[in-house]
Amino acid sequence: MYTTYHFKSVAEINTEVLDAIKAAFKGKPVVITVEEETDETALLLSDPANAAMLKHSIAQDKNEESVTVTFPDL
Repeated sequence: MYTTYHFKSVAEINTEVLDAIKAAFKGKPVVITVEEETDETALLLSDPANAAMLKHSIAQDKNEESVTVTFPDL
């Protein structure tokens, strides 16, 4: 089984969270990995070309411009 928990702050992790994990996995071996959550918006905007494309797309959406995308046959 695989479960992902997302917290707004590390301060939200408490004994209730640990008890919930223990109940969900009932004595089975587990691996707990802790990593800082990536700000996907900042990541996407960190590349100038990507940021320009995203801003253009947002402007198109605000102006109600439809965009048609076609994909070649695979």
